[in-house]
Amino acid sequence: MNIKKGEIEKVNWKNLSYSEFVERFMQKNKPLLLNGFSEHHNWRASVDWVTPLGHPNFQFFSTNFGDSKVQVADCDKREFTDQKREEMLVSEFIGRCLQDVEGSAVQCSNSHSVPYLKDWHFVKEYPEYVAYKTPMFFCDDWLNLYLDNYRMHTDSDTYQENNEICCSDYRFVYMGVKGSWTPLHADVFRSYSWSANVCGKKRWLFLDPSQHHLVFDRNMKNCVYNIFDEVSDSKFPGFKKAIWLECMQEAGEIIFVPSGWYHQVHNLEDTISINHNWFNAYNLSWVWNLLLRDYNEAKEYIEDIKDVCEDFEGLCQRNLAANTGMNFYDFFTFISRFTLANIVLLCYINGRHGNITQISSTIPQHLLMNLGSIRKVALEMKDRHALKGNQDRAVDIIETLENPRFCKLCMDIGRTFAMIHEESHLSFDFESASAGEIADLTVLKAYTSSEFYTPEDLVEFIDNAVAEHGDCYINSSVI
Repeated sequence: MNIKKGEIEKVNWKNLSYSEFVERFMQKNKPLLLNGFSEHHNWRASVDWVTPLGHPNFQFFSTNFGDSKVQVADCDKREFTDQKREEMLVSEFIGRCLQDVEGSAVQCSNSHSVPYLKDWHFVKEYPEYVAYKTPMFFCDDWLNLYLDNYRMHTDSDTYQENNEICCSDYRFVYMGVKGSWTPLHADVFRSYSWSANVCGKKRWLFLDPSQHHLVFDRNMKNCVYNIFDEVSDSKFPGFKKAIWLECMQEAGEIIFVPSGWYHQVHNLEDTISINHNWFNAYNLSWVWNLLLRDYNEAKEYIEDIKDVCEDFEGLCQRNLAANTGMNFYDFFTFISRFTLANIVLLCYINGRHGNITQISSTIPQHLLMNLGSIRKVALEMKDRHALKGNQDRAVDIIETLENPRFCKLCMDIGRTFAMIHEESHLSFDFESASAGEIADLTVLKAYTSSEFYTPEDLVEFIDNAVAEHGDCYINSSVI
């Protein structure tokens, strides 16, 4: 293997502004290692979850969160394209796999199993226990802001009431012993992710998206599982040409993983980490492209029953939601609500502070950029005839605007942008404004149609709304 060590840029968080992070890393889709963070950010997790010797305080979890049900992977057993997983209580995970030594150092008690607790929805399960605060660089998080207010699936066939926590957000806690690891993969939705080591040490191996074809078979269907296995030249003919970027992550450091970067991660010590998946205007097209690819695969897989299936398209969309995490309808509803939220905020700032072209605030430009990104994706959906003939899953605009959850989403987005752009006066506005002030229906109803049925409807709405309130025209070249 061709491994380039230390090729991931390492920056002290104090030497990086938000605009620099956007320009150098998000826009360019480049990985980053942030250090020096833990020295100045007092996370509760850094105290409660870590022993005085710097090891994971597993006993604390067993005592305080032992009744939580979690997914635990056996790193020595493969199941399809992932490690074999089992659901168990946190107390079972600790009791079965770890031997506590005076509440500090831990060792795996079963030499035939390397357990790794993964994808624990800790924030959703314990909202009152504020373990950490999302670093400013990663707060423009459309995915989790949305899921704090809405479910991703509105179709009863793809949502189960008893699945309240699972898939309700993409904020996770991981806990693994030395030797635990995660196989080669790219993240869900081709989202960004950030991963903070509360304690322990990880080894990361990254592959640039331009080389991802090198880790797939000739049919681009199956991916290499473990890059340190003996990889078959006949099955994966390009594997030896891949150039891997290596990064060592210490306790208190944060990794930013850009969209589409395949990576494999190994815990070199007993480790606890916090991980978020997220996307926004800068990588929204990555999400759409993945959905389109997975839709085509789902459609191809059941093509032979098309002639005898009463609702073939509906079946394709249900399979897409099950396999990928959302389908075209979910995604269209998502971007429609975010379009409305950005327009609402533009209207609010415009009405409260005058014409936005005369405001020194950078927030309106951020909102306009968001709308440009959504418009670009909507045009791509239009070109692909996504949702063609959709008449029964429209987004009702007035109903959305009158929904308290939508007003909360708007205020959450407004506060987020005020924080990352350091505009405290607008932050106070969003904190003190009423729902009626944020979403002024008398202003919005003047130029809205009643519903969004298609991507064309969305594009037309963006153009009309921005012409009215942005004093400029958004086109597909904005970003």
